[in-house]
Amino acid sequence: MNTRIDVSALSPSTAIILVILIGSGLAKEPNHTKIEGWPEQVKEIKYLASADKSLQSMLLRAASDKSKRPLLVGLHSWSGDYRQAGGEVVYARWCIEKDWHFIHPNFRGPNWTADACGSNKVVKDIVDAVAYMKRKHQVDTDRIYLIGVSGGGHASLLMAGRAPDIWAGVSAWVPISDIQAWWEQKRSGSHSKYADHIEKSVGGRPNEFEGAKRECVKRSPLTYLDKAVEVNLDINAGVTDGHAGGSVPFTHSLHAFNRVAAEKDRISRGFIDSFYRQQALPAGCEEPELDSLYGNKNVLFRKVSENTRVTIFQGKHEIIHHAGLNWLACQRRGKPAVWTLENEYHLKTEESEAESGK
Repeated sequence: MNTRIDVSALSPSTAIILVILIGSGLAKEPNHTKIEGWPEQVKEIKYLASADKSLQSMLLRAASDKSKRPLLVGLHSWSGDYRQAGGEVVYARWCIEKDWHFIHPNFRGPNWTADACGSNKVVKDIVDAVAYMKRKHQVDTDRIYLIGVSGGGHASLLMAGRAPDIWAGVSAWVPISDIQAWWEQKRSGSHSKYADHIEKSVGGRPNEFEGAKRECVKRSPLTYLDKAVEVNLDINAGVTDGHAGGSVPFTHSLHAFNRVAAEKDRISRGFIDSFYRQQALPAGCEEPELDSLYGNKNVLFRKVSENTRVTIFQGKHEIIHHAGLNWLACQRRGKPAVWTLENEYHLKTEESEAESGK
């Protein structure tokens, strides 16, 4: 597959090598080959990673309007990479119809290597991808948005805490917020492969190796979310996730909310444990009002603390693109979070709500 390479961002020595490769036919400039499963407007490019001076891949769709346009950063799931063409394609469709910029970075691919799974390279790669867009295209820096589901939800929460100044809004769906806690939860059963992935990423079993335990802390959003209090952050999970409906207990979303929320707004551990165990609100709890953005996935529980919200809906390990994208569109960097939406945008193209996170 041919790709576009940002030669201007390379060091002189790397650029010389690249020119030699292009001349010899070992590397080629793009002819805009269609990416399988993605709209034809989406192209593959490579950009220079500041972490190790490697060339990293991402998918890109640039707005046709040459004035400053919003940028949507979509993140692939736990076992995917930048070419993943499931529900993530909806992000591109939204940007095509709204004429936004869109990128889908690799951030070191599937989460079973030391370079992936919330590493420092992951963080720098995503920051570099945004910087590339700001350098090459007219980006409205007050409207840079981040969205992801499952492993992409994990990375979204991580970036909210580690690069809070970039984002106008972060929409995280069925995220992992504590890597070691998830490892403990996945050590046995039908989803034990995720525990194996974590061990490969952090260098061993975190209950046996201190270094592995430290790596879990470094790669967990909970470690950094206290720095995301100024970020407009929306966290969502399905009520059956962690049970029959998926691999990530929705407790991860509630604990993530607590790390950002004001002390008075935090959810008690007893409530969290009871809610998760029963997959229903504890007796006497009042259900929130209907939210049309969630369609037939009724909102069961919702809590807001200033710029942060958590929602548990009647669903599984999934994302509701319509809700996430419409919410993001209303947010502006440096402005208080908007929770009441006056207008909804409905995609003209068919929207797929395929399960992600595999």
